[in-house]
Amino acid sequence: MPTGTKLESLISLHHTSQSTTTMASIARSLRFAAPLTRGIAPRAPIARPIRAFSSTKLSLARKYTKDHEWIDLSADKKHGFVGISEYAAEQLGDVVYVELPEAGQWVEQGDAVGAVESVKSASDINAPVRLRVVQVNDNLEEKPSTINKVPEDDSAGGGWIAKVEVDEEGAKQFEKLLDAEAYKTFAGAD
Repeated sequence: MPTGTKLESLISLHHTSQSTTTMASIARSLRFAAPLTRGIAPRAPIARPIRAFSSTKLSLARKYTKDHEWIDLSADKKHGFVGISEYAAEQLGDVVYVELPEAGQWVEQGDAVGAVESVKSASDINAPVRLRVVQVNDNLEEKPSTINKVPEDDSAGGGWIAKVEVDEEGAKQFEKLLDAEAYKTFAGAD
C-alpha cells in the first residue's frame, strides 16, 4: 500500500476490500475520513430524537369558553378533548383533587362535567359544548397536580379532563366559542 495521507489510505483500503465500489460508499468513507485529514478525531453521528407526526396535534382545532375551559375538536368535529385553560390552572393554584365525569353520559353545554379543587378554591368544570364523555383521564386521580403542569396538553401524560364525542349541535356550539387570540384578550381582561 503506498504511503500518503490517512484519507488516501482509507480509500485504498476500501478499494482492496471490495471488488465493486460505488460512489455512495466512497462518499460515506470520505465523510467520516475528512476529520482525519484535519487532525481531528471523527465524531460519532449525533443521535437526535425525531418527532413522529401526531394526529392529535395536527388535526385538532382548539377553542375556549369564558369559564376557562378548552375543547379540541378533530377536523370532522366529532371527537376531541376537554380541559381547563392555563389561566384557570394558574388562578386555582395547586390542584389537590379532580372530580372526573362519568364516561358514556351526554352533557349539555354549560352543565358541570366535573370539578377541580385546589388549596385556594374549588371550581366546576363545565361542558364547553354538548358532548358525550368517551374516556376520562384517570391519571388525574393519582396526580391531580398534572393540571398545574400541563393543563392544555391532550397527550397521554397531559392535564386533559376527558376525551369526548360531539354531535351536530355541539359542533355548531363549538364554532361560537373563543379562538386562542380572543381568549387571550378575554383572560387578560378578566
